[in-house]
Parts: sequence; C-alpha cells; structure tokens
Amino acid sequence: MRRVVVSWSSGKDAAWTLWTLRQQGAEVVGLLTSLNAEADRVAMHGVRRSLVEAQAAAVGLPLHTVELPWPCSNAVYEARMATALSAVRDAGATHIAFGDLFLADVRAYRERQLRGTGLAPLFPLWGLDTARLASDMLGAGLEATLTCVDPSQVDGGLVGRPYDRALLAALPDGADACGENGEFHTFCWAGPMLERPIPVALGEVVEREGFRFADVRSVRRP
Repeated sequence: MRRVVVSWSSGKDAAWTLWTLRQQGAEVVGLLTSLNAEADRVAMHGVRRSLVEAQAAAVGLPLHTVELPWPCSNAVYEARMATALSAVRDAGATHIAFGDLFLADVRAYRERQLRGTGLAPLFPLWGLDTARLASDMLGAGLEATLTCVDPSQVDGGLVGRPYDRALLAALPDGADACGENGEFHTFCWAGPMLERPIPVALGEVVEREGFRFADVRSVRRP
C-alpha cells in the first residue's frame, strides 16, 4: 500500500488533497511543511507555526518541518528539502502528494526533485476544473481565510476575507478560483479533513515585498 506524506502549505488545496487521498483509501502518514525559521511561519502563506501544528493535531498526523533561513537561496532550499525527504522515506513513506492543479512547470520541478529519492510524486487534484473544485470544497464545508494576496492580480483588500462564494464572486475576470496563479493563499481552519475546527481571529494586515498579508492567530475556545 502507498504510504503518503502530504506537502502541507496550510491552505485549502493541501487540505483537500489530504481529504481526497483518504477518500481514495490511501494511507496518509504525515504532513511536510517548509517554514521561514526567522519568522516562524509558512513562507508564502505567512501562517504561524502554531497554527500548522494545530492543523496537524486536528487531522491526526505527525508534522515534519523543513526549517529555512531567510533569505533562502534555491540551493539551500533544495539541500534542506532533500534531507527532509530522506527522513520521511526512512520513516516508511513511499509517496509525496502535492495539491498542484495545472501549472506544468511546477509539477515538472517537483518530479525532478524527487528523482532518486525513493519517493514517488502524487498529484490527486491535477487537471480538475478549478471553479468546480472551489464549489466542491465549499459545498463540503471547507472554511479558510485569505492570508496572502497579490495586489497586482486581485484587490489587495481581499486579504483576511473568508474563502467563500462571495469571495469567488469578487474575483476579477481571469483570476483563478483556487488562486493557482498566485493570486492568493489561504489558511484552512475547518472542513471534513479536520476532526475539529481551529478557532481563529484576524490580526494585523501588513504589506511586504509586494504582497499583502493578514495575520491569523488562534483564539481560545469559549
């Protein structure tokens, strides 16, 4: 049987990848996340480490982290990722699953990086119609918050908004419903893949390196 580790960004597509694999009967054995060690956050999504740890607890899986310096060269990234891949392989994993949807260059890069590692790539969502996928996610009860927005592609004011049907309607023509072209990134805090929701609240909104980030923080349950 395949023993799969999910490449985990903390966003909706990674969460749906996990859900899809489990629906298919795959044995998912862990999550693999790269973190900006200086900020203690998922790099592009800007999500706190503590929230990713809460996700891992809510899906009942161990979290494997790749600690990256900032700034980080591609050579350093690839070396540290190779070490992490070796560790999950030695722990018994046979495959790594990615939530990529249609960017062929990204898929090709991942496939190249896995050659010779003893791990095979999986792309459970590849080629799905993204508008239909977005509708299916929301229909299944997935809830997420936009943590990063590229203002050159969509309205920067969308950062911090829920990922919902109103958000989809507010996207400009040409923007992908799942943000696959980098229009936005999300943090998934509820859905069928989580045993329980992760209560969150919005914090500060900042602009950094041409992107707008909304800080999402956990809140205590009443």
